[in-house]
Amino acid sequence: MKNRNVLIGLIVILVALPLIPVTPEFWITQLNYIGLSSLVVLGLVLLTGVGGLTSFGQAAFVGIGAYTTAWFTTQYGGSPWIALVIGLVLTAALAFFLGAITLRLSGHYLPLGTIAWGLSLYYLFGNIEFLGKHDGISGIEPLTVFGISLAPGRNIYMLIWLLVLLSVWATSNLLSSRPGRAIRALKSGAAMAESFGVNTAAYKIIIFVYAALLACLSGWLYAHMQRAVSPSPFGLNHGIEYLFMAVVGGAGHVWGAILGSVLIITLRDQIQNVLPKLLNTTANFELIVFGVLLVIMLQYARDGLWPIVSGLWARLFGATQARNRAPPPEAPALPLRAQPQAGDPVLVVDAIRKEFGGLVAVNDISFTVRAGEIVGLIGPNGAGKSTTFNLISGVLPATRGGITFMGARTDKLTAREIAKRGMGRTFQHVQLLGNMSVIENVALGAHLRTHVGVVQGALHLDRAREAQLLHEAAVQLKRVGLGEYLYEQAGNLALGQQRILEIARALAADPILLLLDEPAAGLRYKEKQDLAKVLNQLREGGMSILLVEHDMDFVMRLTNHLVVMDFGTKLAEGIPADIQKNPAVLEAYLGGIDDDLDIDPLAPAQQVVTAHGASR
Repeated sequence: MKNRNVLIGLIVILVALPLIPVTPEFWITQLNYIGLSSLVVLGLVLLTGVGGLTSFGQAAFVGIGAYTTAWFTTQYGGSPWIALVIGLVLTAALAFFLGAITLRLSGHYLPLGTIAWGLSLYYLFGNIEFLGKHDGISGIEPLTVFGISLAPGRNIYMLIWLLVLLSVWATSNLLSSRPGRAIRALKSGAAMAESFGVNTAAYKIIIFVYAALLACLSGWLYAHMQRAVSPSPFGLNHGIEYLFMAVVGGAGHVWGAILGSVLIITLRDQIQNVLPKLLNTTANFELIVFGVLLVIMLQYARDGLWPIVSGLWARLFGATQARNRAPPPEAPALPLRAQPQAGDPVLVVDAIRKEFGGLVAVNDISFTVRAGEIVGLIGPNGAGKSTTFNLISGVLPATRGGITFMGARTDKLTAREIAKRGMGRTFQHVQLLGNMSVIENVALGAHLRTHVGVVQGALHLDRAREAQLLHEAAVQLKRVGLGEYLYEQAGNLALGQQRILEIARALAADPILLLLDEPAAGLRYKEKQDLAKVLNQLREGGMSILLVEHDMDFVMRLTNHLVVMDFGTKLAEGIPADIQKNPAVLEAYLGGIDDDLDIDPLAPAQQVVTAHGASR
């Protein structure tokens, strides 16, 4: 509440500035330009900082908004509000087209692609006759609202900052919603998100179009504030400057868009005023000093300045500790899948093979997982277990063979399509979104269990469904023993807790088949006992589980059935008691039994391993 009151106070001051007669006109103009830049940078925060898609071409979308309204209002005398709609539609169509092409690129090719189309649009503005070529278009009429002209800077200030604050509100809402969690997974967890049904390609285009629309809105305001447009503000140099603003303010933080715009625009102008007096010269050293200051700033604030500011804010005005926050309120349960009858085949793996060039990683493996049983997939390191998992879950395509899940072939389907059919998984190397809270990570697992559109999320019309998702996430976290860590950042948890968190996320998807890749790795003995208890409860509830694990004592006590792999080939299959005394398995794990050692072949496998040395 204290933070909210301070924020409201800052907004009141911002609104009151133009109403104070003593506020210099220069600063009103500066704040107008800061507001226009903030709209563009806000889109870059979503696109680049959150989504991980670097774009140098946003200034070109500003140009589309500016030129559309300039041409429509001067040539046809049309309403600027209709021109705004036309500009937004045109921008959305062009951004969708460019995004569908450009976002297929990866690595450094993506920013190079944005530079290419950004330059193309810039030169297009300067060479089209009806757009005035390099002279541009002048004589644009000012905006009018309820009969009040917005020609004076103090009048249009109100509209600019109203739209900025509304955009910040909408973007914050979006990032806290179901689609927002999917967007936040694009940068560092796209493969993981696909395994929970997130259409990452679609979300990339969505945020690309969203950022372009904000830039178009900025261009529309710019045209009616300046009353003239020309190509120069829409070139590559301005696109780079917008990106600088996002990085300096804090590319992953919504309020960082405004902070970065304030700093860059103010710093640039003040350097131009102060530096000639300090150096007693008219030589152009401004860009050099500006660049050096930016390098120094980024050296000490690599995540931007907003995390520093927000940290100081929290210390000054207080912040609720994560563990002291109340859990989400009760909400109606999400719909559940119909589970198969006990003993029915859930997963049938039929001679699947995976080749990487000349390397055969999985060599014609076959086995079946039935409803209500836990099947262990074991073998020495490098046996091909995790590759088999990736083939089953659709992360990798099989070279040949068949996989049937719930009676339907899935070996040609993507991970997202398989997730829709009821398969959930964890990963050998933990894949969590470390800067998101524990409860948000788990809510991402329930992505497919409800539907919330981007517009609903941005306008905060998703309250009922969001409450269901968060309540479900809290239930699953309590189920696995992490109920007191709901609002802790996932990256702050210990490795063992992170593995448990992955299981909670998979359970939130309400799977029919649960794939667990080394779930007990990093857990202490008591934690392993608690995990075994949870998995037993799931089995009793009818869930089928396929797990990879190196802790043989854990596996032998828990599983109904075991499949042993070595060098990509199935070595043995059967109940744990038979596997424990299988000579081929002992050979693969231990290099054979020493006849001089007196070991009970029916003893838990962990004891056997201890007697002979660690398994390879």
